[in-house]
Amino acid sequence: MIWVAAARLRTLPLSVAGIVTGNALAIQNEGFCPYIFFCTILTAIVFQILSNFANDYGDGMKGTDNQERIGPKRVLQQKLISPKTLFRGIVISMVVGFFMALATVSMAFEPGDIKNILTFLGLAVVAIVAAYKYTAGIGAYGYHALGDVFVFAFFGLLAVGGSFYLQTKKLEPNIWWFAFAIGGLSTAVLNLNNIRDMKNDTRVGKKTVAAYLGLKSAKTYHCILVLGSITSLTVGLINIANGWITYMPLLMVFPILLQLMSTIKFEVDSAFDALIKPLALSIFGISILFLITQIIVLWK
Repeated sequence: MIWVAAARLRTLPLSVAGIVTGNALAIQNEGFCPYIFFCTILTAIVFQILSNFANDYGDGMKGTDNQERIGPKRVLQQKLISPKTLFRGIVISMVVGFFMALATVSMAFEPGDIKNILTFLGLAVVAIVAAYKYTAGIGAYGYHALGDVFVFAFFGLLAVGGSFYLQTKKLEPNIWWFAFAIGGLSTAVLNLNNIRDMKNDTRVGKKTVAAYLGLKSAKTYHCILVLGSITSLTVGLINIANGWITYMPLLMVFPILLQLMSTIKFEVDSAFDALIKPLALSIFGISILFLITQIIVLWK
């Protein structure tokens, strides 16, 4: 149960939302292999677990996860596991993640396609390093207000664009509307997390975008992320519209807007914690509804 707690299962649906979206777009382009899909999903899950282990380790070793911190308690913070044991789990996750990426790439590309194979293995290595360096080690980028950039890139651009390319071996302009939408909403989840932790992060010297902006401006930033992402999603759906069913993913916009209203209204740090999980699940819901609509359209 300790390792399950360290893995933070509630973060896993968000980690695969971009993958599901990219594969749904591939269905529309008649370039879908279920084996590549499932391998990509498993790889993303392993990378997310690696990131969660590393985040627990990094914040725990730096003293950021202290008694004043709001939100779920971490395993290192509670001394449920030793730093050495947790670091061993990080290394194992790195190895498993790389071999999962290798299996996915081997399935997606012909043995002679060296350029694509090396490119995606290189991206896997970058993802592994980024997962670790978010809060762990010297110069952790999460402590220098760069977490938002990396989340947008990995959860949006790379997840949607990369998974689409693995299936179709090409990139199309319209996929970036969906990549921006998932990436922007995922960044909004991180922003909520950082608003919740703002006071403690400032106290221990962790610089996040929310900490730099302050509560009022962080809320404005959050509105821009959410509304910009909804706009991007809508444009992407319009571009591929094939009947009313195409717009089913927009059903998830309603709970997202309700959560946005709560974000604007709340003032107490701890109140923001209750908004993180619903927003993450709403993003996952968008990806699942989009996958369902593309399957239905294919069967028409």
